[in-house]
Order: sequence, then C-alpha cells, then structure tokens
Amino acid sequence: MRTHAVFLTRAGECELMDKELPPIGPGEVLMKVDASSMCYSTYKALKLGAQHKRVPDDLSTNPVMTGHEFTGTIAEVGSALSDRYRVGEHIVIQPAMGLPSGYSPGYSYSTYGGDATYTIVPDFAIERGAILPYSSDFAANGCLAEPMMCIIGAFHANFHTTQYVYEHRMGIKPKGNLALLGAAGPMGLGTIEYALNGPYLPRTIVVTDIDQERLNRAAKLLPPSLLEGSGRKLVYLNTAGIDDPTELLMAQTDGEGYDDVFVFAANEELVELADTIKASDCCLNLFAGPTNEKFSARFNFYDVHYESSHVVGTSGGARSDMEEGLALASEGKLNPALMVTHIGGLDAVPPTLKNFPKIGGGKKLFYTSVRMPLIPIDEFRDHVPEDPRFAGLADICESNDNVWSREAEQYLLKHWGSDSESGATSSTTRAFSGASSSVE
Repeated sequence: MRTHAVFLTRAGECELMDKELPPIGPGEVLMKVDASSMCYSTYKALKLGAQHKRVPDDLSTNPVMTGHEFTGTIAEVGSALSDRYRVGEHIVIQPAMGLPSGYSPGYSYSTYGGDATYTIVPDFAIERGAILPYSSDFAANGCLAEPMMCIIGAFHANFHTTQYVYEHRMGIKPKGNLALLGAAGPMGLGTIEYALNGPYLPRTIVVTDIDQERLNRAAKLLPPSLLEGSGRKLVYLNTAGIDDPTELLMAQTDGEGYDDVFVFAANEELVELADTIKASDCCLNLFAGPTNEKFSARFNFYDVHYESSHVVGTSGGARSDMEEGLALASEGKLNPALMVTHIGGLDAVPPTLKNFPKIGGGKKLFYTSVRMPLIPIDEFRDHVPEDPRFAGLADICESNDNVWSREAEQYLLKHWGSDSESGATSSTTRAFSGASSSVE
C-alpha cells in the first residue's frame, strides 16, 4: 500500500512524499486517514527536530510522519485482531501511549502519523488503547477529540482539599467559581463549552481575553443567554487597559474569589493575575505550555500555607478523557468543530506547519483526500472568482456563523475529494519534495 504523507526530515524541514508502507503485522491495523488537525506542539517538533524529546535521534536518515490529531476508517485488519476490529469501522486515535520514551504518532514513527492518506497503527499502540471507536461520520469532530481530551483531562487534574483531611478531591469544584484567563481562542472555546455542559456545572464562568474580536465571536457562539434561568452565569471580560483587573474579576464573584483558575497563555502577568483572584483552596491550572524552560512568575506562598492554594499543569489526557469527549459530542453537548477556523488539503500541511505561528486563528483542519491550500472559513467567498466551487461552501458556512459543520465537510469531500490521488498528489509531491520547508 502506498501512502502520501508529510514527513519531518530534519529541524525546520518537512516534505509531502510518496512512501510504500510495509505489509501490516498480525497485531496491526491499516488505517485510511480521513482528516487531521494541527496544533502548536507539532510546530515545536518541526523547529527542534531531533532535539525534541519525542523525535528520534536518527531523524535525518529516518524521517517521521507528522500529525497526532486524526481520524479515519479501518482499511485492513491484522489476523490476530479479526475479532476486535472490522474493515470500514470509523475510529479515532488516542496518541498518548505511556511509553517511557514519550514517543507517539506524529513525532516518532515513519509509518504512524495522521498527516497521511494511509498509516499503520502498530501493535504496541493498539495494546495501549490507541484505537477508539467513533460512531459519527463527521471527521472534524473525530480529529478534535484529541484537543478536547486535553481540556477534559485538565478539568479532572485540578483538585481540592478539606482542612486537616489529607485527601485530594479530583476535578474542579462542582458549582464553584471558575475563571478562564486568556481563553477566547480555539482551545478556550472548547473549554467554555465543556464548562457549560460537562459534569461540574460551575455556577460562575468568567472568560477573559485582551482581543475584543475573539471575545465577540466566543460570546456569539456560546452566549451568556445559554445559562438563563439556571442560576448560573457566563461572563466575558476584556481586560486590556483595565487599571485593576483583579477588582473587575473579583466583582463577578461578589468578592468570594475563584475556586479554579485556568491560564491559557504562558504569560507572567496573566499568571500573577490568576494568583490575585484565588479563593481559599483554589487550584490554579497552567493550561498553556511554556516554550521557555525558565518561565516563572511570582506566586503567593503565604496562601499556599494558610489558604491551601494549589498549582497544577497538564499536558495531554487519558483514554477515558477522550471517551468522555466523544460521548458528550455524540449527545450534542459538545461541538469541538467550534475550534476550527481554517480548512485545507494534505498539500497544505507543509506550508502551514512551517508558518504556523504567523497564521493565527484557531484549529487548522486538513482532509487527506483533498488538494487545496489552507483557507480561513470566513474567506471562502473571496475564492469564488477563481473557483466557483467555493460559492456553495461559503453558503453553507455563512449560514452557520462560519462554524465548520458536517454539511460543509460533505460538500468539500464531494466537490474536492474527486481529484485522483495519483494525479493531484504527484504534482504536489514534486512541489514539496526537495523544497526547503525551513522555518522562516
């Protein structure tokens, strides 16, 4: 089986290449990838190459497939797994395998990654629960099960205590006060929706940001009116230029403070703001992953001793977290596609990855059977003069507040997915093979 896949070849370089996959083993599964999404952690791997802890040292001679957020269908089942899986079954991949090396798809293997038409799910990944059944044919939400897993895992990782009772009660405080700082971006949207509809039901949810456009969109997609009559409230606040953001935030809780605070940017000022709005027994979660190994901020350790303040940080999540997210999505309580702002084909992965910090917006979603540059959803209409197919896609998206949907996905696959892999891929492969994808 031949696959067309994006490979990390060395620090700063990636290429879309054609590769012959080996026959699958008895304990392996061949997966036809339907779609993948991208996050900043893949850019970190591109930038660092073999210096990244998950990227093998022999990268220059053994390139690895990129992409760890992906979904698809089973194309072939190894002989030892015939009683567990069937061809045509929709699945999503849980990338965290718990290996001592930290290796995972999208960083570490030459035949296991999501930015590909076909990939092999190896036996050691399957043994660790990598394959999850997916009951929907909406590929976008399958891809986004991984970022939702990270959000859900973070909520479960917070903890609270009772004085002199030395037990941790895991999870954010039910019916408590929750602050989400710097949280109007894509991951913030998923977090807000989980706070609204997940198991904890905080009575107060305050979302801050310094970008009014992002706040406006968040408030449009997840309006405070959703909580009318529930005894709960959702508040959006722009803290840019505010003389005393602590006072503004504390006022939303009538001076009580917050039981749980999530920080969505590795920013010293934001962390120190979080420190000033804590209630007793508050748990502060540094959700943003710092790139600076020496990142630090001032924190009140008097409160650690006398007010039982806690600090946690999370990265990734457990299989159970992903299962919870998929279940909530199937029940209509979560729509992870809210996070998506850009759509592209497999050929759009390399230029997107090398320019990732410059692009902005939310989640970037790629369809492996499609050949199309990365385009913001709200700019589809601009491309109609060059390609009339965009008219129908723009109509669908604009009627849905430019939120990506199953209807839009089906239209895209019908009108763009008909390009033959041999013709479309060979041209894009030539365009990227041997071309530098160095980070600028």
